[in-house]
Amino acid sequence: MEKHQDIPSVITHAVKRRRSFVKETNAYRLFNGFYEGIPGLVLDRYGSALVLFNHTEKDFLKGAMHNIADWALEYLEGVDSVLLKQRQRAENGGEENGILFAGQSLPASIMEYSVQYALDLQINQDASFYLDTRELRRWLLAHSVGKRVLNTFAYTGSLGVAAGAGGAAQVVQTDLSRTFLSIAETSWRLNDLDPDKCEIIPGDFFRVTARLRHSRRLFDCMILDPPFFSDTDAGRVDMEAGTTRLINKVRPLVAHEGVLIVINNALFLSGADFKAELNQLCKSEYLFFEGIIPVPADVTGFQETVAVHPPVDPAPFNHPTKIALLRVFRKDERK
Repeated sequence: MEKHQDIPSVITHAVKRRRSFVKETNAYRLFNGFYEGIPGLVLDRYGSALVLFNHTEKDFLKGAMHNIADWALEYLEGVDSVLLKQRQRAENGGEENGILFAGQSLPASIMEYSVQYALDLQINQDASFYLDTRELRRWLLAHSVGKRVLNTFAYTGSLGVAAGAGGAAQVVQTDLSRTFLSIAETSWRLNDLDPDKCEIIPGDFFRVTARLRHSRRLFDCMILDPPFFSDTDAGRVDMEAGTTRLINKVRPLVAHEGVLIVINNALFLSGADFKAELNQLCKSEYLFFEGIIPVPADVTGFQETVAVHPPVDPAPFNHPTKIALLRVFRKDERK
């Protein structure tokens, strides 16, 4: 380790703690600096690639990136490329989509619980695959047999693909971006899933769900995973203040005794306030709070690696990405 003594010990300690995750996936968080001691720095592994996320413009982090890349290539087995994503927009633009520090190419897919997911690590500021919903994908793998599934705000469709791999009878993936949905289609093909069981609907959430309601379609499982905030001419999404409105808008699409999965990633919305909002909804006899899906430990950090906690307490959830399962009952009992 002498050659790389300038690599902070908090990084090397955190990376060693993640070793167990290679048994179930080759995509996981190696270091979460927001909680583990270097705010703004995140290291994610996607197969043979290390992705460095720099969320700040601080000079000491910018100067450290090449050192971290060199260290990773030498000490992380199987890593042969390093991509830097500068989340604060650079003057010349483009850096937020990624600068290839090392390697000739980037992996086009990863594996998780024996399911293959397509990647485009340079498609936008993110990496085209969210690590914090891994346990939800595992839940969908185990609970989707024979189900009709609607995945809204699907992004690149990993949740819908997990449902399809878990034996869903039908999966509908909808997102405003046709480009993102094309990655969902690639993932579907990578797993040799029946193309007739997947329907892709590009379009605005409010318009698409209105059409589905008008056509009286129902789903046994619906995933509501909106961005923190968005505003189109069809409607507004505000996950700090508008979760109830979104839930009430999509409830008519859920079949009797179906499941509505609600994800709220508002950093400054406490878990207690989010749970209270859901409890208020569940005072109705037609909605029941069934459980919580945790965010995996590589994303949250471990007891022995965490140095800083989120700005507001996410409890009873374990991370600001709060994932809740609601059971829906219909007056008409229509399935």
